[in-house]
Amino acid sequence: MDLGKLKKFRSWLISAGIAGLVTLWLASGQFGNKSPEEASTRVVTTAPPAQQSSVRVRTQSAEEIMRTIVVNGETAPARVVDLAAETDGRVEYIGVKRGANVDRNAMIVRLDERDRNARLAQAEATVRQREVEYEGRLKLKGQSYVSEAQLQEAIAQLESARAELKRAQLDLEYMTIRAPFDGALQERHVEVGDFVKSGDPIARFVDNRMIIVTANVSEFDAGYVQTGQSAQAQLATGETVHGTIRYVAPVADEATRTYTVELELDNGDGKLRAGGTAELRVPAEHVLAHRISPSLLTLDDAGNIGVKIINEEREVEFVVADVALSTNEGVWVAGLPKLATIITVGQGFVVPGTLVNAVPEGDIETAVAIKSDGED
Repeated sequence: MDLGKLKKFRSWLISAGIAGLVTLWLASGQFGNKSPEEASTRVVTTAPPAQQSSVRVRTQSAEEIMRTIVVNGETAPARVVDLAAETDGRVEYIGVKRGANVDRNAMIVRLDERDRNARLAQAEATVRQREVEYEGRLKLKGQSYVSEAQLQEAIAQLESARAELKRAQLDLEYMTIRAPFDGALQERHVEVGDFVKSGDPIARFVDNRMIIVTANVSEFDAGYVQTGQSAQAQLATGETVHGTIRYVAPVADEATRTYTVELELDNGDGKLRAGGTAELRVPAEHVLAHRISPSLLTLDDAGNIGVKIINEEREVEFVVADVALSTNEGVWVAGLPKLATIITVGQGFVVPGTLVNAVPEGDIETAVAIKSDGED
């Protein structure tokens, strides 16, 4: 072959050589000592393990406490009455100022008596006359000078006179409106000179010597509240007062499905004010609970309140918890295992089912202490 032909086919020869080299390289991979499965296994085996999140935990045991039903309510007087006039008359005298504390039978308003004393005297005289007439006819009846009908007529006239006397006495008594019990005058609707008729409102009187705290409890908690049970309430002022449950509604409210509960408080000194807000606390039952910080409470996707703990497989677990008691030192939650490893730091960055590296709080404190000693 001459030199001219070699130059003519040079590019083809180069391409064929490159293709042969590529074919030999691919063939060397197919007939190697390692299979594709072995190669992939080797790659997976040598891959570094996934890094686990670290959380701080505290292991603690549950304690037996009294679960307390806590509901918001309000204070109110034990009794409220609206006093009304029982006879006609003009207001002559005001005996009690609004807001004043008075004892039972204290005079609140007095009406002008006008001729009521004269009517009373006339009724008394009529009764005496009818008594004499009856006694006379009774003697004559024994001598057969008076018939039985005439005697009964005298008796009827005597009873009629006595009834008129009673009405005159009551009418005179009704001229003075008095306090029905120990309490305070909330409102007064009349002033001196006003003319009132029977049934017109005079005043509103409240029993502030006994205060009640009214609240509504749920269907679940209603079964733990009994009449006569001791309970307490925390007032808006921060004061805690003790009393007795006096009423539990037998039927739930149709709108809220809750039961009304009333706590009765002794207020003989008049220091407690009615109409304010209060927090009713009723002891319910003994339960096992853990005391934790409120900041450890969290919500799941369904909106349930709970706590994240570490189970025996070192996995994060969400446990629905019931707040049994709330104090200044923390909240007591029931529903957790008796011995629980609670996540105290990092619970917001892990989800249930995740494997984590649990670091006890004691190890952190020890490490900090060693570091502090080393710096010294």
